[in-house]
Amino acid sequence: MSSPSNPIRRAIMAALATLPLGRLAAASGVGGEQRQTGSRTLVAYFSRSGNTRVVAGLIHRSLRTDLFEIRPATPYPEDYLETVELARQERDSGRERALEAKVSNMADYDTVFLGFPIWGETAPPVIRAFLSAHDLSGKTLIPFVTHGGYGLGNSRSVLASHAPKARLRDGFVMEADQERRTMNQVNDWLGGIKVGG
Repeated sequence: MSSPSNPIRRAIMAALATLPLGRLAAASGVGGEQRQTGSRTLVAYFSRSGNTRVVAGLIHRSLRTDLFEIRPATPYPEDYLETVELARQERDSGRERALEAKVSNMADYDTVFLGFPIWGETAPPVIRAFLSAHDLSGKTLIPFVTHGGYGLGNSRSVLASHAPKARLRDGFVMEADQERRTMNQVNDWLGGIKVGG
């Protein structure tokens, strides 16, 4: 894997992030979105900043899978630090955030690629909720994970405990923390500026 600071790689990732995944059809008539192609493989993903969405789109297009965007019923705050704090509270309390919608036809899939960012060294609470809401017994579960430099954390054990009857495979892991790096760089820069008088 190339360095995350590679400017060519970053330009490609930025370009891919702007590609539309297309308008998706409603999964269960309640909100979450699913594109159905008749495939026996589903790519389900949660993405806050777009990094995981890019990987999901690449898998979806390359393998011609069905696609489902996991969304919480109540969105996380736009502010990064507010989201970090709320996710920490949910993680520490074990609370699972309600889903906007479920995959209506999960029984039709043999393989599920599950994508998410690492939050607080684990899978986001909305991923635990997704796994709790869907029976993945006998299905092959392949994670794809983006993280901000801390690796997988305990996310693999979360997947194993919430989908104990799935065949959990090794997945794809990529460092992608532009949001945090940008925030830190701007804060460092602002720390050196004197405003006013």
